[in-house]
Amino acid sequence: MTDIKTQVQGINPNVRARNIGEFTQHTGNIYETVNILAKRANQLTNDIKNELVEKLEEFATHSDTIEEVQENKEQIEISKFYEKLPNPAIIATEEYLEGKISANYRNTHPDSE
Repeated sequence: MTDIKTQVQGINPNVRARNIGEFTQHTGNIYETVNILAKRANQLTNDIKNELVEKLEEFATHSDTIEEVQENKEQIEISKFYEKLPNPAIIATEEYLEGKISANYRNTHPDSE
């Protein structure tokens, strides 16, 4: 898995109007496409959160008292970087339009075998 930094390079972090026809091209249904995008955005949110926690833990100083909370410049810089990342929904949308997302369906009905 690539880290989020290389994954989002070149993605415009601003929301913009889109042609709905682009979204229904593969699925034929806008609601199905929105569901796919939402699930991918949730995956990205979890990945970003886990990656951020890992990176912050590298610089964490553990102390027993609350009074000893110190400012760590590395942690601040890492946090600022993650705050500037595009929204996971925007990342998922770009991935979908670039053909990087595919949806697989499980057969959940027992009689259709």
